[in-house]
Amino acid sequence: MTPPSGPRKGRPRNADADGAILAATREALAELGWGGLTMGDVAVRAGVAKTTLYRRWPSKNELVVAAVAEQLDELEMADLGSLRADIEAVVAQFASLLSAPETQAALLALFAEATRDPLLRRRVREAIIEPQKRLVLAGRAAAQSRGELPLDTCEETASAAVDIIFDTVAGTVVHRMLVSGEPATPDWISSFATLLLAPLAGIGAGT
Repeated sequence: MTPPSGPRKGRPRNADADGAILAATREALAELGWGGLTMGDVAVRAGVAKTTLYRRWPSKNELVVAAVAEQLDELEMADLGSLRADIEAVVAQFASLLSAPETQAALLALFAEATRDPLLRRRVREAIIEPQKRLVLAGRAAAQSRGELPLDTCEETASAAVDIIFDTVAGTVVHRMLVSGEPATPDWISSFATLLLAPLAGIGAGT
């Protein structure tokens, strides 16, 4: 007999439970810090069994990475008609996200722990940093279609440009808000966009 086609049946993941667990993780980090966070405490806060937690995320490292990645996935690069407007909008979104105490605590705890754990650092890069480069890719593509940036003629140079732009934007905003403790005001965002725009036209064009 030919086995039936179609997707295999199984217990589907509950998106609501996932969201509750990840929110509880960020809440626990804000209150307890990395050292005080336990899988059991998160399970209690989220109202799920500990086994449910371990089925989804086998370790605290994976759980915290997922909790941070979920929040950063909210960021969007909207095509607002100009590169300046796009930059200012995404920086404002990122700054707003970083202003939440839960996000601040989660990021600071994760990055501090990652400096001591090479495997965790790799997971941060794979699950958080690399996926968020989509914002730079989308922004550059929109700007190129409008003629604001030159088209890429060298794939290697273009890839390096994406890395540089991402590091510059993410590093600057994180340093401003989490290290210096200063707000990202509209005037500051405008000044940052002006500073960033000047060299962008020459980055990634290739020869």
